[in-house]
Amino acid sequence: MDRPAWAEHLRGDPLPWLLDGEEVAVRHLALRRLLDRPAGDPEVVDASAAAMAAPPISTILEAQDPEGWWVKPGPSYGPKYRSTTWNLIFLDQMGADGEDPRMRRACEYVLAHDLVPGGGFGIGQGKTKPRASLQLHCLNGNLLRSVIGFGWGDDPRVRGAIAWETGAILGTSGHHFYRGGTSGPGFACGANEGLPCAWGAIKALRALARIPPAERTPEVADAVEAGVDLLLSVDPATARYPTGWGNTRPNGSWFKLGFPSGYVADVLQAMEAVCEAGAAGDPRMASAVEWLVAQQGPDGRYANRYAYAGKMVADIDAQGKPSRWVTLRATAVLKAVRDATAAAAVG
Repeated sequence: MDRPAWAEHLRGDPLPWLLDGEEVAVRHLALRRLLDRPAGDPEVVDASAAAMAAPPISTILEAQDPEGWWVKPGPSYGPKYRSTTWNLIFLDQMGADGEDPRMRRACEYVLAHDLVPGGGFGIGQGKTKPRASLQLHCLNGNLLRSVIGFGWGDDPRVRGAIAWETGAILGTSGHHFYRGGTSGPGFACGANEGLPCAWGAIKALRALARIPPAERTPEVADAVEAGVDLLLSVDPATARYPTGWGNTRPNGSWFKLGFPSGYVADVLQAMEAVCEAGAAGDPRMASAVEWLVAQQGPDGRYANRYAYAGKMVADIDAQGKPSRWVTLRATAVLKAVRDATAAAAVG
């Protein structure tokens, strides 16, 4: 296999490592994201089935209650990171098959227990039901992306969560804001002292970008554009986004590439969001691409520096060790940028 063009600046070709089958879920996603194989390709179908039958996906699904929840029934935000909310988010990031009956039950459970009536997803746990004051871009974006990816995009409840997200971003007339939660348009968040929250913007943008461009309403298109504008308003490699409460430096988590991703985001996820929104070729990404290339190890592989080891139902990686998952994330972005640059040159 020839070395792919997107790996030209890497110190080694990580593709054979990603496809070697040692981590079957990575192999499945690498076939799709790096080799552009269609979902119906026989090798992809086989890899998807193998991923569902092996850890970490199988381990997480084995811990699921037959009704669709994890740990305890009801509103599912807590406990982090073992509850229904987080397992659904993580399984989406691992490429779980949305047609599997267990995934169908999990999506239905979240849609039944974690939506604010008439709006998006909200924080709820124990006896606390989700309410409008506990709706945040990070949570709504994460869950919205997951259920869209699992095939629920046409469900009226999901469309309501999309409408909440676009209304919160654009400040649509009639949309209500809350000082301690989503406090204003343009990704303003009470947790960030009312300033725009880039972590929330990343999650929201990745959710809306999962809607095929041809199916996006004008409101969705405008909200996607607003997300890209915020994330590229500064050099993503610096993460110098607005910070409240007297903080003068970006949170250190920005610079720790990891997998999976909860409400925290890193520089690479900002790049993922921009790429998924169709702006991989934006020249404002150039410095971030250089930063990303500089994070590789001596063999072109990337380490997991924000692993959730010991916190999840199934451990993914050892902290600080080379990670197929993080390497897949990084190379998918490098490929997207390379493809966009090549397309622009031809066009």
